Amino acid sequence: MSFNRCLIILIIAAAAMALPMTALAAPAPIVIKFSHVVAQNTPKGQAADYFKKIAEERTKGRVKIEIYPNSQLYKDKEEMEALLLGAVQMLAPSLAKFAPLGVREFEVFDLPFIFDNYQELHKVTRGPIGAKLLAKLEAKGIHGLAYWDNGFKVMSANKPLRVPADFKGQKMRIQASKVLDSQMRSVGANPQVMAFSEVYQALQTGVVDGTENPPSNLYTQKMFEVQKYVTLSDHGYLGYAVIVNKKFWAGLPVDIRTILEGAMKDATKFANDVAKKDNDEALAAVKKTGKSRFITLTSQERAQWKKAMDKAHKDNMARIGADLVKEVYKETGYAPN
Repeated sequence: MSFNRCLIILIIAAAAMALPMTALAAPAPIVIKFSHVVAQNTPKGQAADYFKKIAEERTKGRVKIEIYPNSQLYKDKEEMEALLLGAVQMLAPSLAKFAPLGVREFEVFDLPFIFDNYQELHKVTRGPIGAKLLAKLEAKGIHGLAYWDNGFKVMSANKPLRVPADFKGQKMRIQASKVLDSQMRSVGANPQVMAFSEVYQALQTGVVDGTENPPSNLYTQKMFEVQKYVTLSDHGYLGYAVIVNKKFWAGLPVDIRTILEGAMKDATKFANDVAKKDNDEALAAVKKTGKSRFITLTSQERAQWKKAMDKAHKDNMARIGADLVKEVYKETGYAPN
């Protein structure tokens, strides 16, 4: 047998031996970029990390979740466009972010005093109303997966906010929400829409006088360092919807999608369990610093806030949808003035 023929036979044999190795090589993992605007140690940040952990474990490496916290990739106004363009695959924006997409119904969650506690809230987010709202995102190229709690909001400022008259002339930072704009105007404040990542500096420099946040945000973003007073108002709710690019989600293998849905269900329980605990701990941590004085509203003062802010309900009833608002009233027992 000639040398050349032997060489050819050896090359063919080597190639044949390599075929099974190629066939057995693991395909590249499916990468899901999950972007959010808050710190890693907030309830949302922790829940995102927990979802990453269990999703990667359960898919046995077939999925890789990349978490980008603290606006590392995109700010508030940019992240939704990034999702729709496919630059990221997953977000957990606050519920107010869906109104600019044309789904104004989500602003029902911004109505002040509409939820007195988590039990009332969860009747909505875990029930048919919540499911109906998520379904409205499909037409926008978005698939809704879950609601994650952050918590009930407190007011902060450099002056005591006890009664509605105390808000007069105060520049208060809000998210881009017509309801929150109405809420602040109802008590005489001047609402200022601003990206979350810019709030600390704006408070520090006096561009805005105060803001509203769950305690976990107040603490992790160190806003308490530049706010003399915190009013324990629990006047409104801040929550998130975990969403994915609809086209990307539909293109996933069915078994992967099923595993991720299960992981999201467990991550949602984790998120909601940790939210109240973290807010309680954050409040205690802020108190310990001594940098902010705390104001607890009397029942009479709270009633004054509710009466004044009820104007936000009236002003936005048609915008959100009267039937939807009344459905939520029925679930929560809210009684407008």
